[in-house]
Amino acid sequence: MSGGKDGKSGGGRGGLHVRVKTARKRTASSTRWLQRQLNDPYVRQAQAEGYRSRAAYKLIEIDEKFGLLKKARAVVDLGITPGGWSQVVRKTNPRARVAGIDLLACEPIEGVAILEMDFMDDAAPDALIEALGSAPDLVLSDMAANTVGHPQTDHLRTIGLAETAADFAVQTLQPGGAFVAKVFAGGADRELLTILKRNFTTVKHAKPPASRKGSPELYVIAQGFKGRSGGADDAG
Repeated sequence: MSGGKDGKSGGGRGGLHVRVKTARKRTASSTRWLQRQLNDPYVRQAQAEGYRSRAAYKLIEIDEKFGLLKKARAVVDLGITPGGWSQVVRKTNPRARVAGIDLLACEPIEGVAILEMDFMDDAAPDALIEALGSAPDLVLSDMAANTVGHPQTDHLRTIGLAETAADFAVQTLQPGGAFVAKVFAGGADRELLTILKRNFTTVKHAKPPASRKGSPELYVIAQGFKGRSGGADDAG
């Protein structure tokens, strides 16, 4: 999962451009990746401000536009590792309870219950709610399927995760709650949009500035959950 606030851009994004020489045991592609990391202002800012990944600034920028975090009291973070989004939630709203889940291990975060398990496991939804202690009022998903290099396949796999996350949100959110999920270029597909528009007051797409220009990712933001009586039972 992996910019900055307008008022915090001064020290984190400056500096000289760093060139990386191709080492004997380093491939050209890994050299390009390393050079991009070393010259990425969001990477430098994350290091300076103590965030575990540049992805933190994507959520910061989404929150600046949609105002999700300060009013949240119970938050689920799907695909939590390495923890940048939960760090942002806790820093923005220390009173919020947070539960996160990921197949990969995540270092502990104060105030966050972390489950190391597959979100697709049938036991995962109940385990998350138990760890959180209540129904959530905000569900965040920065999950993305491992890419195979085929754009259509990668898009479909990530949309599948987003649909599963949306189903979880519809089944568990408190009325008035919100949902954020990563989708790829083209945005949420028709079926996912239908589910979200049926169950939420507003549904919008956003590409935060921290999202790399060459990346196909977008985020779908659904706010104002209508509650199970508002159409969730027949959401599909």
